[in-house]
Amino acid sequence: MKKFLLDYNLKVRLPVIIFVIATVFVITYYISYAERNSIGYAPSQPINYSHKLHAGSVQIDCKYCHTGVNFSRTANVPSVDVCMNCHSISRKDKPEIQKLTNYFENNTPLHWKRVHKLPDFAYFSHSLHVNKGIDCLNCHGDLKLMEVVTQVNSFTMGACLDCHRNPQNKIIDYHKLTNIKKGPEHCSACHR
Repeated sequence: MKKFLLDYNLKVRLPVIIFVIATVFVITYYISYAERNSIGYAPSQPINYSHKLHAGSVQIDCKYCHTGVNFSRTANVPSVDVCMNCHSISRKDKPEIQKLTNYFENNTPLHWKRVHKLPDFAYFSHSLHVNKGIDCLNCHGDLKLMEVVTQVNSFTMGACLDCHRNPQNKIIDYHKLTNIKKGPEHCSACHR
């Protein structure tokens, strides 16, 4: 009788377990599909902000607005306070600056739509890469030429590993970097 119950339990449970595992893999694949294939993604933002003007024409360093990039794993999206450092004086008559001023005066946070995103299960440190001398444009493209921020590179595991394995082929101005080596390829470097 025990053998019958064991066989019966196995016959019932095994297909259910296989079904659950397969369903999890399929769902994970489709959820991450957008993250793997989002080259060209350029959402409309609450304020029409031009990196071409600010980083290109005016030559504001990325680190002025993205303050965490040197010491944090995130680059930080600037608060309205940072924008108002200049725009409390400069170009106050422009409609987009007036919208920005309204956010500032009402103490309302500005919710930018994220353009570049890694899956939650992947660890990435901006400071580690930036402090090694890897320029922002290697991953984010040449923002100095972008009126609207657009994702131009893939943020897949394969893309990251390709750069870690062959930095001389992937990093723009690689010859200027003196302390760059191949990046880690072991799982725990990114999956923590």
